Amino acid sequence: MGHQDSAGKADAAPIVGAGPADAPLSHLGPQWFAIVMGWCGLGVAWHRAQPVLGPTADLLSALASLVALGIFLLLAVATVLRWRRHPAAVAADLRHPVRHAFVAAIPVSLILLGTLALAHGFGPGLVHAFWIPGVALQFVVTVWVLGRWLAGLSGWPALSPVLFIPVVGNVLVPLAGIPLGHPNLSWAFFAIGAFFWPIVVALLLARQSQQPLPPALQPSWFILVAPPAVIALDVAVLGLGSGPMFAMLGLAVFSLALALRIVPRLTRLAFGMPFWALSFPVAAFTALLLRAAQVETALLWPAVVMLVVVSIIVLGLSLATLRGLSNHSLLKAEPAPAAPAPAPASGGH
Repeated sequence: MGHQDSAGKADAAPIVGAGPADAPLSHLGPQWFAIVMGWCGLGVAWHRAQPVLGPTADLLSALASLVALGIFLLLAVATVLRWRRHPAAVAADLRHPVRHAFVAAIPVSLILLGTLALAHGFGPGLVHAFWIPGVALQFVVTVWVLGRWLAGLSGWPALSPVLFIPVVGNVLVPLAGIPLGHPNLSWAFFAIGAFFWPIVVALLLARQSQQPLPPALQPSWFILVAPPAVIALDVAVLGLGSGPMFAMLGLAVFSLALALRIVPRLTRLAFGMPFWALSFPVAAFTALLLRAAQVETALLWPAVVMLVVVSIIVLGLSLATLRGLSNHSLLKAEPAPAAPAPAPASGGH
């Protein structure tokens, strides 16, 4: 798993006709927007730490937000160039059983950037410039991703934790939607995400019993943490009381405990873009702990520890990504998967 296209390499054939091997831009798929999600998540977490750590936390949140914005703009320009120069590669991503769901990372990034702009006191005009296109695109992408199931285009390979990205995008809407004065829209998107979250969980458990995730996708199990963590933050914003928030916190803790079981496997894998799946979920969980600590003070120190942990994770992933770009282990075509071994002939016939 030494590059970003390794996600799902055991589930599908590599890109064919996606561009010349010496054109790194042809391999810049939508999964790269997971970097923006990770830095935005870090910005949200540090912003939540402001009541505890004061202005320093807000400054670090602003810095993380600026990094996220810079990366988003860079990726947006590169993505447009890729569409123009390597349309076959883009079409291959949209057909891919795993990579197609990463398209949702683009509207999720917009929604998060709008949420951070609101958190740092920018006016509704600038906030809406990110948030409204993000919300509109989020609805379209969710319908498109889930519509593949109805069209019969999905099988076991398409059922991966990456499907949580469009789900999480919907439940992110209330975080800025309520303060911006869009309660009805916020509730509508909250319902979409809250409804499909357990459905995706059930589908993933069914897939795991029949066709376990390939090694390259193992880091994506951390995305299990994101839906309950963000829903818990929604509960606070929607004014549903501390009880439901702590119920979701319990599910988030349980999901994190499950995800931590795969950490020993991750240490045996080479770095690739799927590792960014650790960033936003852990950041959302940290933000939730900091919010819950305002009610239950015993959670304060665990929240601060998690803030340090997620900061190390995002910085470490960023350094690993820069190293991968410099040594050309990223932005490469994935190798063709080995053909499955034939089933043994049954005896006696």
